Amino acid sequence: MKRELPPLSRRSKASPWRKLGLRALLALGLLVSAFLLLWIDRDGLRDNIDGAVSFADTLYFTMITVTTVGYGDIVPVTEKARLIDAFLLTPIRLFIWLIFLGTAFELLFKRVWERMRMARIQEGLEGHVVVAGFGKNGSTTAAHLLGSGLAAEKLVVIDCDEVACVAARELGAAVIQGDASRDELLEAVRIRAAQRMIISAGRDDTSILIALSARKLAPALHIAITIRNEDNEDIAGAAGASLVVNPVTVTAALLAEGMAPA
Repeated sequence: MKRELPPLSRRSKASPWRKLGLRALLALGLLVSAFLLLWIDRDGLRDNIDGAVSFADTLYFTMITVTTVGYGDIVPVTEKARLIDAFLLTPIRLFIWLIFLGTAFELLFKRVWERMRMARIQEGLEGHVVVAGFGKNGSTTAAHLLGSGLAAEKLVVIDCDEVACVAARELGAAVIQGDASRDELLEAVRIRAAQRMIISAGRDDTSILIALSARKLAPALHIAITIRNEDNEDIAGAAGASLVVNPVTVTAALLAEGMAPA
């Protein structure tokens, strides 16, 4: 039986709560407009219960008219009131229902569709770059890759931290939140089909463990890893890293080169 992979995610173009709020304000505005139309022409309405149309009756009739076809207890009796209902209230009713249906689609059906779309993207990943760890080094490297011409669709980020995952989505990368040393997550990002992997987990032991897991699954993968402790550089190489970078050593070498006499 095929194992279900952890889902990828990408940045949403707009906040769903912001869009929901805008739709609620639009629906409220349409309801207020419908109420004002009926209140101004309330003399064209007739209450079959007591004959008088009050503020509460108008508000009730507005909600009933907008949400249903009415119960017949309050009805338009003049030609003007019926024209208002036909040409003004009916479009408002339709717009409100479209807002409701659109919101349901946005909150329910679109999420399902997005999951299906990301699953297809996940299955089709090939020749991509996997960044494990989206801290300072990982995020800077990812931004440099994108600035150098790497398409955002070819960038996949794994990180345990929600804030880091949000930052990666903002760059347009596909993101999985979790432990990059787990085979399940590495398989989810199709590590065997990746072009290269960049590991910067923040801790040498974690980065080395990720390199071991990745090398086990993808023997030919080019793996670059950042190591903080010089003593762990040989261990990282033995763990399968193709390139070991120690930021402290690199910085020291650049500084020394810059101070060398001409």
